[in-house]
Amino acid sequence: MASKKTARKTLSLAPVLDLNEATTLHEKLLGLKGSDLTIDASAVERVGTLCVQVLMAGAKTWEEEHLSFTFSKVSDAFEKTTQLIGVDIDHLMAKEI
Repeated sequence: MASKKTARKTLSLAPVLDLNEATTLHEKLLGLKGSDLTIDASAVERVGTLCVQVLMAGAKTWEEEHLSFTFSKVSDAFEKTTQLIGVDIDHLMAKEI
């Protein structure tokens, strides 16, 4: 099977990822389907579990489509919240070579 080269896209997350932002986040992810994706969560100050669920569902979708879904940067608030709710994103963090 021939591999196809797709352009990597970046999604910068909003500072507040609450219930109101979940639908917007979902729509943004849908618009980026089909491309390798890098998530920049460096500006996140607050994140709710629904937005984390949307992101993890996105990661699963990208995995099923054999595309890259990585976090390039995460804020302390984002990292601490994901740890607190029991979500491990270490495998999604971009690795430096």
